Amino acid sequence: MKKTGSQSDDSGSQEVDARTRGLGDWRGEMLAHIRAVMKQADPEVVEECKWKKPSNPAGVPVWSHDGMICTGETHKSVVKMTFAKGAFLDDPAGLFNSSLEGNLRRAIDFNEGDKINEKALKALIRAAVALNRSKA
Repeated sequence: MKKTGSQSDDSGSQEVDARTRGLGDWRGEMLAHIRAVMKQADPEVVEECKWKKPSNPAGVPVWSHDGMICTGETHKSVVKMTFAKGAFLDDPAGLFNSSLEGNLRRAIDFNEGDKINEKALKALIRAAVALNRSKA
């Protein structure tokens, strides 16, 4: 497996842990649930937090495997899971509901109280990994 990023799996996972716990509301719970589904779909996924800045010192959780799979951004009213190459993925369950106009990315916006279609999300994650591997 080709790893992306400069951090070890442990330090990246610790940063994602801290980011998830630091939210302290439904967004943290949703991000933790997304993370659990991610790890079930791809046990070899590499986690890290990127794009740290003063307005977001904890950064954005990023999951990679032979290239970026997706990010897990938190906003005031939504948790956004953005797939780096989502426009190239089949989405038979219709999970993508945001960033549909772009030529590359696609996103899933999760609102408070939303249920995650775990089976469909795992399939989407596995498709993203397969796409990354085909280009590696």
